[in-house]
Amino acid sequence: MRYLLFIFIVVPVLEIGLLMFSGKTIGVLPTILLILATGFLGAYFAKKQGMHALMKLREEVQNGRLIGDAVLDSVCILVGGLLLLTPGFVTDISGFLLLFPYTRNGLKPLLLRLLRNSFQNKNIIIMK
Repeated sequence: MRYLLFIFIVVPVLEIGLLMFSGKTIGVLPTILLILATGFLGAYFAKKQGMHALMKLREEVQNGRLIGDAVLDSVCILVGGLLLLTPGFVTDISGFLLLFPYTRNGLKPLLLRLLRNSFQNKNIIIMK
């Protein structure tokens, strides 16, 4: 519940505040161009990293290895790409952190711990 509060209230308020500050500081047009540039750049990197993750996933399946790491990479790339397509600076920074392999590898232990805690606490809801 507290995560939903953060996602749906705090993040949009931060985004609006930062966009207003940026519009005042560097101007409206540069702010809009910056938002568009991060969207296009994010789409490019998401496609590039997504293809790499897909090849890694295919290779691991063919070699009979566990695919957990490749699946987590793929999910991070998908979420990172979606965040980069969302206008705003907080979502852009979060998206780039999930998209680049070096920072994504640093975040994966935290994500695994969050997922493990969610499953252990039975916070995951499966809808049929």
